[in-house]
Amino acid sequence: MNVERLSHDTSAALTVAAVVIVDGLFARHVNPLAPCARFDVFVDLPADLRLARKIQRKCVRDGFPLEVLLRNYLNHRRDAHERHVEPVRHHCDIVVDGTLDPNTLARQVWSAIANEKLIHNS
Repeated sequence: MNVERLSHDTSAALTVAAVVIVDGLFARHVNPLAPCARFDVFVDLPADLRLARKIQRKCVRDGFPLEVLLRNYLNHRRDAHERHVEPVRHHCDIVVDGTLDPNTLARQVWSAIANEKLIHNS
């Protein structure tokens, strides 16, 4: 992952948009060139749903071999999730339930952002 490039791309996006969403584990490492407000969201999802969604996306949609994906998951990805992803949860501003519908999640996030602004502006 090229964090410098991701930070540059985020900065470029912030020149044309008020809000930029950076998704994934490496999003925590993004440092835009210009100062900006930051709000980190951890989307919590049970392991079985994470795996099912990955199979749907990579194998069903993109044709990646299921055997390879499952072998990688059992031999590496499962443990890597516990080591690298789960600890990030404790550094985020909010943890949301990824099983909820997107509109509910968006309302929760925007409400938490509004509450954080009120706290910092007091």
